[in-house]
Amino acid sequence: MTARSTRCTTAAKTRTSRLAAVAAIAVAGSMLLTACGDQTDSATKEGGTAANSAPLFSKLPADIQKSGVIKVGTDASYAPMEFTEGGKIVGVDPDIAAALGKQLGVKFEFVSGTFDGLITSLETGRQDIVMSSMTDNKKRQEGLDDNGKKIGKGVDFVDYFSSGVSLLVKKGNPQGVDSLDDLCGKTVAVQRGTIYEDTFKAQATKCGSNKLTIQAFDTDAEAQTRVKAGGAVADLNDYPVAAYIAKTSGGGNDFEVVGNQTDVGLMGIAVSKDKTQLRDAVKEALDAIIKDGTYAEALKKWDVEGSAVKSATINAGK
Repeated sequence: MTARSTRCTTAAKTRTSRLAAVAAIAVAGSMLLTACGDQTDSATKEGGTAANSAPLFSKLPADIQKSGVIKVGTDASYAPMEFTEGGKIVGVDPDIAAALGKQLGVKFEFVSGTFDGLITSLETGRQDIVMSSMTDNKKRQEGLDDNGKKIGKGVDFVDYFSSGVSLLVKKGNPQGVDSLDDLCGKTVAVQRGTIYEDTFKAQATKCGSNKLTIQAFDTDAEAQTRVKAGGAVADLNDYPVAAYIAKTSGGGNDFEVVGNQTDVGLMGIAVSKDKTQLRDAVKEALDAIIKDGTYAEALKKWDVEGSAVKSATINAGK
């Protein structure tokens, strides 16, 4: 029994003995009993064990119910999907996460890291999920590297967004790039560990002796800087991200998006294979916010309504 509970019990006994003697003290004792009850309720809430009124709280694993937090790994360099503004991680993904949090009754706590280390953060338990514009594909689901070698146990995806990829070039498109085929014999910049790097590698194979040189960086911001400086002719990114960069960087004077979207696919919230209860709770929450309209509101805020999915799916990427 806690010290706080002992004080309340003692006070209750004292009040009982005085009830027969003094009515006024009985009233005061009743008020004191109520106060002690309030303190106990408060302690329960502080301990994270109080009942939560959120619709889907009970669907979560016990450890997350207790902590009240879902730890989210992200690479906050992909505006408008996730980026840092005023010391805070903001964007499409954080807004969707906030809506999910209301359904689940917990806080989604974002921590930024390098993209190619995000899945590892799930395997080590450092993060509970990844929300970082991550493409859902079989390679990631099965834990395979580019050569099909098993390097991890893989992850499950709750698919929440659909998008193609687009080329981002220097404003004015000085190299006349309009498609991936136009990149043969040139140098491109890209973020390491992304699906875009895979796309460039596939194109390099296609280019053959007319060599496509790929410069890979830890962040997409570095790749953008390389293109802006003229050291590379193009970067590759999800269409919403490329369009946002073209619109905002240098007041719209640094970059432009060229060509058509290619490789349209699903983005997913990544969850460890052994956390199926968490995965299923997140899926149910996503379906709920799609149904109640808060999902659409989050996408509209960032002008990416065209990338909405109609319902939540698991591992639907190819």
